[in-house]
Amino acid sequence: MSDQFGFHVVASDPSGPRAGRLVTPHGVVETPLFMPVATLASVKGVDIGRVAETGAGMLLANTYHLHLRPGEDRVNRAGGLARFMGWSGPTLTDSGGYQVFSLAQQVQVTDRGAAFRSHLDGAAIDLTPEVAVAIQEQLGADVAMQLDHVVGLPASRSLVAEAMERSLAWAERCLAARRRPDQAMFGIVQGGLEADLRAASARHLTSLPFEGYAVGGLSVGEGPEAMAAALAATMPHLPAEKPRYLMGVGKPQDIVNAIAVGIDMFDCVLPTRCGRNALLYTFSGPLRLRNAQYADDERPVEEDCPCPACGHSRGYLRHLFLAGEMLGPVLASMHNLTFYQRLVRQLRDAVLAGRFAEVRAEFLARLQ
Repeated sequence: MSDQFGFHVVASDPSGPRAGRLVTPHGVVETPLFMPVATLASVKGVDIGRVAETGAGMLLANTYHLHLRPGEDRVNRAGGLARFMGWSGPTLTDSGGYQVFSLAQQVQVTDRGAAFRSHLDGAAIDLTPEVAVAIQEQLGADVAMQLDHVVGLPASRSLVAEAMERSLAWAERCLAARRRPDQAMFGIVQGGLEADLRAASARHLTSLPFEGYAVGGLSVGEGPEAMAAALAATMPHLPAEKPRYLMGVGKPQDIVNAIAVGIDMFDCVLPTRCGRNALLYTFSGPLRLRNAQYADDERPVEEDCPCPACGHSRGYLRHLFLAGEMLGPVLASMHNLTFYQRLVRQLRDAVLAGRFAEVRAEFLARLQ
């Protein structure tokens, strides 16, 4: 187990939401927290200094992509992931299981691991739990993830059960393969939309010495009601004293509802992906800046937002997109990243003040 990692709950509500502190070798971050996605050691379109200015405390990068380029050896020689990209805070690396499911070609998954061909050049890759751990240890993130078997939803119960059992076996192999005492590792709950499989997966994982637990295999085709049901089946089996991470989620309302049941950590590509497509998030709902109604709108995207985009008018930002100026997607991405950090910070403050239910209801009502 990592000797430089800890998690402390500082306030909680009996209904589920909580505020905590995550202690890592690269600093302490407050939870709930949202991790911008720096897939290739870069948050798309936003330099690392601007990412810090959004209020982000921790970044996520991806094992699969960094293994393909520039390679974990090169990142290691540069001083590890954080130093390589000029980031001073904590980092987390996804194991690559989702990318094998979503990107790789000619995939063959067996109990040994996943054999596939790179989506970049067709090179053959053999990703086993042991290899996934070795890559992440060279990358040097503060938190590594176990290798898991991800399947798309909906899927047959037999396929989901097979992937869940395989993920549990891989979890044990990942723990056995770890060597770095300064790197935490999280196990990943699988089980699709089957409540009993989710519960069984969580019970097995929590018997293993992981520093935290993630809920995986969601945001892969199921709707919000199905996601809520999967969380309801999982959360009672996750220990209160360890961090809980919902992988790849998501929309603002999904984050609010997941915090309500006790999730502490999130990541998602939506802030930058939507920013590049002129969709900006606000506390009154999203704005689609390409719409003609904003052509002469002199208001900022959000009145009290401190991001660089909100130093300009909606009309100007719309102009940048219509003119094909690269500044438009950059500013919009910075706004969305700032919005997500403001959202989780407001929800943390609400937990500390004992007002979470009220703040949640007000936010969801505005989105309507």
